[in-house]
Amino acid sequence: MKLNAPHAYFPSSLQHIALIGNSAPRRCGIATFTTDCREALQAAFPQLRIDLYAMKGTEEADAYAKDIHLLDEQDTGTYFEAAKAIEESGAEAIWLQHEFGIFGGSGGDFILHLLSHTRLPLVTTFHTVLEHPDADQRRVMNALLARSGRIMVMAERGRAILRETYGTADSRISVIPHGVPDRACVDPGMVKPRFGWSDREVILTFGLLAPDKGIDTMIRAMPMIAARHPDALYVVLGATHPNLLRTEGETYREQLHALSRDLDVERHVTFVDRFVAQDELLDYLQAADIYVTPYLNPAQITSGTLSYAVGLGKPVVSTPYLHATEILDDDHGILVPFRDSSAMAEAVSGLLLNTRTRLAYSARAYERGRSMLWSELARKTHALLAAACAETPARLSPRPVETILTPDASAILRMSDPTGMFQHGTLAVPDRNHGYCTDDNARALILMHRLPALDDPERDKWTAVYAAFLQHAWNPARGRFRNFMRYDRSWCEEEGSEDSCGRALWALGVTARESPFAKYREWGLRLFETAADTMTLESPRASAFAMLGAIAVLDAKPDHVAARYIAESAGTRLLALLDAARRPDWAWFETVLAYDNARLPEALLAVGSRLQNTAFVENGLATLRWIVERQTSSAGHFRPVGSESFGRHYKHPLPFDQQPLEAHATIEACLVAFEVTHDRHWLDVGRSCYQWFLGHNDLGTPLATRNDGGCFDGLNPVGTNRNQGAESLLALQLSSCAMIRLSKLAELVAEEHPAEKLSA
Repeated sequence: MKLNAPHAYFPSSLQHIALIGNSAPRRCGIATFTTDCREALQAAFPQLRIDLYAMKGTEEADAYAKDIHLLDEQDTGTYFEAAKAIEESGAEAIWLQHEFGIFGGSGGDFILHLLSHTRLPLVTTFHTVLEHPDADQRRVMNALLARSGRIMVMAERGRAILRETYGTADSRISVIPHGVPDRACVDPGMVKPRFGWSDREVILTFGLLAPDKGIDTMIRAMPMIAARHPDALYVVLGATHPNLLRTEGETYREQLHALSRDLDVERHVTFVDRFVAQDELLDYLQAADIYVTPYLNPAQITSGTLSYAVGLGKPVVSTPYLHATEILDDDHGILVPFRDSSAMAEAVSGLLLNTRTRLAYSARAYERGRSMLWSELARKTHALLAAACAETPARLSPRPVETILTPDASAILRMSDPTGMFQHGTLAVPDRNHGYCTDDNARALILMHRLPALDDPERDKWTAVYAAFLQHAWNPARGRFRNFMRYDRSWCEEEGSEDSCGRALWALGVTARESPFAKYREWGLRLFETAADTMTLESPRASAFAMLGAIAVLDAKPDHVAARYIAESAGTRLLALLDAARRPDWAWFETVLAYDNARLPEALLAVGSRLQNTAFVENGLATLRWIVERQTSSAGHFRPVGSESFGRHYKHPLPFDQQPLEAHATIEACLVAFEVTHDRHWLDVGRSCYQWFLGHNDLGTPLATRNDGGCFDGLNPVGTNRNQGAESLLALQLSSCAMIRLSKLAELVAEEHPAEKLSA
C-alpha cells in the first residue's frame, strides 16, 4: 500500500474550526470517528477551538455534551440555523464528515443548505465514494466536490474514483488513513484472563451488527476450524446497528444464534451484545489472536474496525473489499473470497497452526499502524485546513453586473395556445397534463400591455387570448373567478382561491389603464366593475393584488368609487394585520413568510402615494426595507425567501428553493418605492434583484436563458430547476419590463435633480 508522503505543513494562525458529522453517544462509525477526530485535534493543537455540529440520533438531547450543537437531520431549518451560528462564531474553516444516510433530504442534500449559506473554506472527508451513484447521490457529490477547497479520503481507491468518476483534480485530494489509537502490541495471552479466555484461541470481529458484515460466513467456517482447533472461539463484539434495530429488531442476531446451534458450534461462538467504550474495545482487540472482517460489500472504502485491528498489530483475515485490499497489501494480511467459508477456515486455521507466521503478520501490521495514529491524522488534517484557509473558498463566484435583457415574448408564446398559457413545462416543453390557470393568464395579460417591442397584430391576438381566458374564468353564479382549467377546457373547480381572484382583478385594472387598444381598456374596466361589485377578498396577498388593480383603475378613471373603496379598505386591512403580527424584531403582516412577499408593501406604497395616505406610505416603506433586509445575503446579493421558509412562525427565512416570483415582486415594489421617494437605495435593490436572474445569486448560476426569453423554475441547493413554467417565464419578462421603466425613471430624476444624478 502506498501511504501518503508527509504533508507539507502550512504554518498557520488557525484558531477556530467548525466540525460537522455525528457524535457520541450516537452509536455509529461516523459518530465514533468524528468524536475521535475532535479529541485528536484538540490534543495535538491545544490552542485550536473546535465547535462540533452533530446530527442528533434517537438519543435524548441531554445525553450529548453541552458544547455540541445538535441538528435535526430532517429539519432544513436547523441546517440554516447551524450555518448562521458557524458564520457568527468566528470559525475560520469547516471540516465536514460526509456519509450517505446521515443527512436528510434526497441523497442527503440537506447538508448543502448549510454549506450554501456560509462562505467559509471547506474541507470534506468522504467516508464513501460511489463508483455508480444514483442521480441524487451524483448530484450531491458533484455539489460537495465543487464547494470543497480540499478533499480527504482514506484509501487510494477513493482518490482514483474521485478522479475517474467525478473528474476531480488530483491536486485537491489527500489520502489520509483512518486514525488509530496508540497502544502497545502485546501478547494476547497477557490480556485473555480478563475475559476468561486463558485457554482459548480467540478470533474476533467487532462493530455494529448488520447483514452486510458477513458474520454468517465466519460462523459457517467454525465447524472446520473447531475440528482442527478444539479451543477456538469466535467472538462477535458489538450491538445491533440502531437503524436495523428500529426496523427489524434483533432478527438478524437471532438468526446468527440459530445458525450456531444448527452447526453445533455454540461452544465456539460467543456474542457480546453491547456497544463498548474505546478503552474496553482495545482490551478486547489485544486479547484476540486473529482479527477477521468477512464483510460483503466490495465497494467499502473505509473500515474503522479494520484500521484499529491493524493499528494494534493483529493478524487479519479479510474479504477483499476496497479498504482491505489496500491496507493489507504487501503481505500485511490475508485476503479470501467473499462468502467463502472454506477459504476463511483455511486461512484462520493456518495462522493458528503457525505461530511464526502469525507473529510476522502481527509485526508488519503494527509497523504499518504507526503511520495511522490519531496524532498523524490530526497533523495532516490541520495542514489541510490551514491550506484551505490560505486559499479563496471554493464556491461559484457571482457574475458581474450586466445590462437589462431585452424583453422577449418567444418563451411566453411557445407556452400558449388559443385557449391560454399553460401552467407548467417539462424543461422547455409545455406540459398539457396540468392545463391552465387564471393566475398565469392574468399575468400574461399584464405582460401584453408592457412588452415594448411587439407589433400590434401580435399584441392584439394574444391580448384577446388571455383576456378571453379571464372572461371565461368569471363565474357569475359564485361571484368569483375559477382558477384551474384542464387541457380539455373543463374547469377543475367552481371558484378559485382568493389569490387567483385578486390577481384577476389586478390584471383587469392594469388592462383598463395600460392596454394600447381602447377595446380592451373598455373590457377590462367593465369586468373589473362586475367582479368588484360581488367579490370580497380578505387574505393579505389577495388584498394587495386587488389594491394594485384598484389603483390602476383610479389612474384610468380617478372618480371610480368602487376602486377607491377597494384600495382604502384593503389597505386598512393590511395595516391591521401588520399591527397584530408586529414584534420588535418582526415588522411583517403575518407571523410567517410566504410567496410574493413584496406585493404587500408595494400595494401600500402605490395606494398611499396615489391617495396621499401617509400611514400607508410609511408602513409600506418600513415593511419593504424589512423584507429586503431578509432577502439580502451576507455577500450583498439578492437571496429571495425560499419556499422551505413557508409556515415557519417568526423565523428567519431559509434560502431554498428560490423562486423567480420573489425577484419579480421585489423589483416592482422597488420601482414603486423609487417613484415615491427618489431614493437611489431602491434603484440599487431593484438592480440586485434583477441580477439574481443573470447569475448574481448564491450559486453563481443564471436562471435566464438569453437566446429565447426562457427562465428556469427556481434555484435549489445544487443548481437550477431546469423546468420552465409560466410563472417563471412571466417573472423574467415582467422584471425586464419593470427594470426598463426603473432605469428611465432614474434618468428623469437625474435630469430634474442634477445634484442627485443617478447612474442609469
